[in-house]
Amino acid sequence: MFACLVMKRGNWREQGRDRHGRHRPKWRRVRSSSGSRDQRYDESPEARTSTRTDGSEAGSSASSSATATAPALPGFYFDPEKNRYFRLLPGHNNCNPLTREMLQAKEQERRRSALLLEDEHPRKKAPRTGLNTSLLLQNRHLGLLPPSSYCRMIHELKVSGMRRHKLEVQSSDSSSPNTDNFRHIVADSACERVFTVNDVSHGGCKYGIMNFSGCSKGSLSVEMCDNLYFTNRKVNSICWASVSHSDSHVLLCLVSISETPGCVSLLPASLFSNSNPDQPGMLCSFKISTAWSSAWCLNPLADKTFSTGLSRHVIVTNAVTGRRQTYSISSDVLAQQFALRAPVLYNGCRSGEIFSIDLRQRSRRDHSWKACRFQQGSAVTSVRLLRDENYLLAADMLGKIKLWDIRVTRPVKHYEGHHNEYAYLPLHVNEDEGLLLAVGQDCYTRLWSLSDGHLLRTIPSPHPAGKEGFDSIPNVVFSSQLGGCKGLPGLLMAVQHDLYYYPYNSDYQDAATGGEAATGLVSER
Repeated sequence: MFACLVMKRGNWREQGRDRHGRHRPKWRRVRSSSGSRDQRYDESPEARTSTRTDGSEAGSSASSSATATAPALPGFYFDPEKNRYFRLLPGHNNCNPLTREMLQAKEQERRRSALLLEDEHPRKKAPRTGLNTSLLLQNRHLGLLPPSSYCRMIHELKVSGMRRHKLEVQSSDSSSPNTDNFRHIVADSACERVFTVNDVSHGGCKYGIMNFSGCSKGSLSVEMCDNLYFTNRKVNSICWASVSHSDSHVLLCLVSISETPGCVSLLPASLFSNSNPDQPGMLCSFKISTAWSSAWCLNPLADKTFSTGLSRHVIVTNAVTGRRQTYSISSDVLAQQFALRAPVLYNGCRSGEIFSIDLRQRSRRDHSWKACRFQQGSAVTSVRLLRDENYLLAADMLGKIKLWDIRVTRPVKHYEGHHNEYAYLPLHVNEDEGLLLAVGQDCYTRLWSLSDGHLLRTIPSPHPAGKEGFDSIPNVVFSSQLGGCKGLPGLLMAVQHDLYYYPYNSDYQDAATGGEAATGLVSER
């Protein structure tokens, strides 16, 4: 009997401790002032005492540890700052409901603001461990670093130090500033002109051309062409076309609306400027149903030929004669690009298949015209052929970016960190600098090393993510000569109705201060 009493007393003394003698956290219900009951996660007395004595640093560590140790309860959300649980929908507080989507958006906005604050200061963190300018110069003078590797690593350092500046677009009508969100921006081969598509508030969109030029003081100026064109239809795809000379036209794919069928328009670039004395040139439109993608061929064997990717069809059209060749497939073609050395068209499908078409072969029902084919794994949103045309980059709607060796139809490299679920997001490649860029559905712009897939930098969007998402996804252009042969290297970013520039030069702001009125540069400090 006495032994039983001792055992019970020992159990009573050990109440609130685990088998190792440590205090266990207690659960209790707390009635708030509104009369509703919320769950609270209480710490042990020792933890509370240490939290009081250690100050703010201990408080932050305690909140992080509470987040890690607090168990997940169905229908409740744990707030580490307030150290308590809150009820999710459906709940008692219908006037200000909490949902997981709202909480995730709040956390994403907090992370974006922290990264923006970090980007405002000169970056001290190198893109790779031990990579700095002095070490690169020393290895170069000693002959330990090949010139190609030295240039690539210098570009990686420059990319890590880019800082954000806001550009003001000059136009003839300065009384009406641009308040329409950017939907697409596509640069020509020389990066002197950028074709833009903006959403219009009353429906439809407007499109035009912006001219870029590098100034003598080392700054970038932007000027909008005089003529803007409006349409009530959505623009699905854009590419520059070389009809009379390099990048003389723009190929525009318009979606059908109501009783108006879809079409592909070939517009001369001189059409958008009144100051150009040249004639507009060839202007034509092709009745093609809604096209998902388009590409222009620069190979002489298929001169003045373009392709359009449709639902279960690929149509190759001669822009001069109008002659067409149709290839029937089993999926929607979302991405296209022509090879330069041979008249071969690479296509990425919604089914995840990537295949090529040799235009020198006729279309057959048995699909023997497919030169090569392989599977990406999910809907392909972009394909980019590298310069030697033996490797192809592909991105899909699972956020996977793979580098394929076309000769063996096998992926040889993966680029981690990209985020995409259902958006049509392109890839941007600059082989001279050895860089790969992609904008994710989370509105972050990521830069990788093309050679080894190392993630060099993640750039947050200057604007918070909107409810619809697509309005906040940035559109980017990256070039080593933005503005032509005398241009500046850096990243151009269009977000909503604003235009930003991330230059290589860390002293860009100070160098352009004197010419700010002329160049329209405003620093976002």
